Amino acid sequence: MGLSLYNTLSRQLEPFSPLDPTSKHVRMYCCGPTIHDYAHIGNFRTFVLADFLRRYLEFRGYTTTHVMNITDVEDKIIRRVRETGATLRTYTAVYESAFLEDHRALNCLAPHHLPRATESIPGIVELIGRLEQRGIAYRAGDGSVYFSITKYCGCGHRYGQLFPVNLEEMRPGERVSSDEYAKESVADFALWKARVPEDGDVFWESPWGQGRPGWHIECSAMSMGLLGPSFDLHLGGEDLVFPHHEDEIAQSEGAGLQSAGQPFVKHWVHGAFLLVEGRKMSKSLGNYYTLRDLLARGFSGREIRYLLLTAHYRDSFNFTTEGLLGARTALERLDECARKLAEIAGPLATAEVAPQAALLDACTARLDEDLNVSAAWAEVFDWVRETNRKLATGTLGPEHAAEALAAWNTLSAVFGLRPPPGSEVPEAARRLADERDAARKAKDFKRSDALRAELLALGWTVEDTPKGWKLKPR
Repeated sequence: MGLSLYNTLSRQLEPFSPLDPTSKHVRMYCCGPTIHDYAHIGNFRTFVLADFLRRYLEFRGYTTTHVMNITDVEDKIIRRVRETGATLRTYTAVYESAFLEDHRALNCLAPHHLPRATESIPGIVELIGRLEQRGIAYRAGDGSVYFSITKYCGCGHRYGQLFPVNLEEMRPGERVSSDEYAKESVADFALWKARVPEDGDVFWESPWGQGRPGWHIECSAMSMGLLGPSFDLHLGGEDLVFPHHEDEIAQSEGAGLQSAGQPFVKHWVHGAFLLVEGRKMSKSLGNYYTLRDLLARGFSGREIRYLLLTAHYRDSFNFTTEGLLGARTALERLDECARKLAEIAGPLATAEVAPQAALLDACTARLDEDLNVSAAWAEVFDWVRETNRKLATGTLGPEHAAEALAAWNTLSAVFGLRPPPGSEVPEAARRLADERDAARKAKDFKRSDALRAELLALGWTVEDTPKGWKLKPR
């Protein structure tokens, strides 16, 4: 058996394989952030999903080329630029930097390519020109260029591959110029928007005059420019299925760049919405959180990532403070088990040891089922209980402890949950722990409590055991 994923295109679970069945190389694209503001926790559910799937594909023996775009020009951004008086790049640079910092805080691997829309204008113009030459795009009176859904369908293509639409109810000649439109509105959409006074200095020269690209065409040009006209895997949130991803298919396949019988994308994977405290996230409801809001409240990126990876990606998920506290407890339990295994393993803990097969095989079987993370975590915590039982009864020798630790280290890397570099106990914390131990033995409890508080300030909690003190990250 191998990995199966739900494909939004076919609306069913399918065995995953690259377009080239002889290849172990996966070309994947994830719609990235629109950098008009700080990214919220719902956005990051999609980006963590993309990172996790990439890690799992690599664990399963594939190599990947991972592209995530940066949308740095669209309606909201232009409005913010106009309101603030900043230049486009000055405004977007702040939020691009913040996003990448947040992305790293969640232990997401850097994509192999991070194209910006503003740096992809030549490819966008070329793609629009090709659509115009094929009679699928047309110029409007104001100098804008629109995609004709009627002409696209007249060429033998189908509009509505990801999201069912009623073509009989389409309104001929109606055009949508905004980057986003309601799901019930199906009409021609803008590929190139003619410059208007409100755009200020945000424009580029083109064969159709000064203007800027529409949102949908940006992703088509960037993805095909880096991955080719047909590629293996496209990810995004379920809110992008229509119109964004449907329009990507229409533009990309309408350009006729694919080989005969080849689709624009073979597998489409979409993550479900995130609820916060049981409701749709909204600033007016007070449940709108950016990642940095949560970090400022004392939660770590590792705890947030763990919580985001406890529910199936196609299920709506309720993100709560209680859930974050539960994530902290779960990670402490996992870390404690790993520390005990390392103690028993001794020098073997850092040696090249074959991982225990049972844990990896059990979790692989679960994750092969459309990334069934909840079932995989059940396997992990069954393993923790059994391992702790063996540790308590002293029936786990150094070699088996090292194999068990190697298995968990492999799996935690797949989940992106390895403790970050520098989580080893620093010398300053060791020194404070020794001083506190001496104060405690001297019954100087006031001094002992003060040193405990200093340790907490450094990010460590101390635990007294029959074998001496132990330090654990907060």
